[in-house]
Amino acid sequence: MTLKEQLNNAMKAAMKARDNLRLSAVRMVRAAITNREIDARTELDDQAVIDVISTMAKQRRESIRMYREGNRPELAEKEELELAILLEFLPVQLSPDEIDTLVRQVILELEAHGAKEMGRVMKAVTPLTAGKADGKVVNDAVRRLLV
Repeated sequence: MTLKEQLNNAMKAAMKARDNLRLSAVRMVRAAITNREIDARTELDDQAVIDVISTMAKQRRESIRMYREGNRPELAEKEELELAILLEFLPVQLSPDEIDTLVRQVILELEAHGAKEMGRVMKAVTPLTAGKADGKVVNDAVRRLLV
């Protein structure tokens, strides 16, 4: 079953259960996918759908951070609930230890040393973590492990 089919099924289930938050989140994802398909003039495959959902998850994380800093916990809570729904449609997220292991492996393979090699390491790590980890977390791990 493709990811788009899973989203359609989730939308139908949310309608039947009268789960307005879930329905709203799934509709937002479907609308973003449709917009990306219109822009690309082609139907998106599962990887492209994962990219769209990852982008939306990143936006939610940033909104949560900003709402917390702005002392708006009720809005941050809504964003957290939407983020949890989005994460259901992404591949299993890598743990910090798994990210560190992956980054160390890439650093060894590339024989990278020092901060000036960060771009090269990130270029190699990013495809391995796409949809499985937040880019900021990966970036922090690379920065920390490149000595």
